[in-house]
Amino acid sequence: MRKVVVSEFVSLDGVIGDPGGSEKTEKGGWTFKFDQGPEGGKFKYGELFASDALLLGRVTYEGFAAAWPNMPDTGDYGVRMNNMAKFVVSTTLKKAEWNNSKIISNNVAEEVSTLKKQPGQNILVFGSGQLVNTLMQHDLIDEYWLMVFPIVLGSGKRLFRDGSKATLKLAETKTLGSGIVLLTYQPARGQ
Repeated sequence: MRKVVVSEFVSLDGVIGDPGGSEKTEKGGWTFKFDQGPEGGKFKYGELFASDALLLGRVTYEGFAAAWPNMPDTGDYGVRMNNMAKFVVSTTLKKAEWNNSKIISNNVAEEVSTLKKQPGQNILVFGSGQLVNTLMQHDLIDEYWLMVFPIVLGSGKRLFRDGSKATLKLAETKTLGSGIVLLTYQPARGQ
């Protein structure tokens, strides 16, 4: 069975909103203040190549779809991003034109459960906070790969919304450059 893996850039106070600055928020681009070192790039490369499908919310999908097809010199990472299967969860998006994209507009839990049963590699979720909370409510997340940055933003879109509940077990930690920490968590099912 495939795993659903959530990969997030997270501030110390749990903010995931606008880490790269593309959403043009007041605090956007906060990850660029830190050097991830070669280990950060290796980690992001590894997570993408351990996956053969992206599962994205509409906002993340639209940002990626506008950027990735137009980025030259991204090597095999860019080729992988542009060619792998993409599933975008949205009730408002009518067309998904980025290569190999399909819209999931209803029965999200059922559709994701079906995807998990298909043969293949991981199903990778980047960003997509609202989608992550939906997946969490239905116990569909198998791992959280969190790249925690040593910054407190004070406000912004958070990974775990008020009312979110989950018991997780720490599976792995690794420290990168600039004090960034990689944390891998798995749901503590049955505990």
